[in-house]
Amino acid sequence: MAEVHQKAADEKFCTECGAVIKAKAEICPKCGVRQMMSSNDFSMVAPNGKSKLAAALFALFLGGFGIHKFYLGQTGWGIVYLVFCWTFIPALVGFIEGILYLVMNDNDFIRKYGGG
Repeated sequence: MAEVHQKAADEKFCTECGAVIKAKAEICPKCGVRQMMSSNDFSMVAPNGKSKLAAALFALFLGGFGIHKFYLGQTGWGIVYLVFCWTFIPALVGFIEGILYLVMNDNDFIRKYGGG
């Protein structure tokens, strides 16, 4: 009978062989297969220090003023949002962008907004 092993909080199952490995392991020590990173890790921070979660929250709650654009280094767009904030169109667009940031793949976020 196969032995059933419960995983701890700092462990995960290998995507290939199902062995219990450390959560931060990049390669399974049992089968040698590289582990895929989770596609939506909200604590992910880009190399330039920008957080996907922070950008999404700024867009959802302060998007009408373009705060998320300033945060991501897109100052020109941030000014456009500020100029037109009285129309509430930037608020609607910011809310939609916030949702898009939340569902965006980490690699896509880094590629688009993670530059220095």
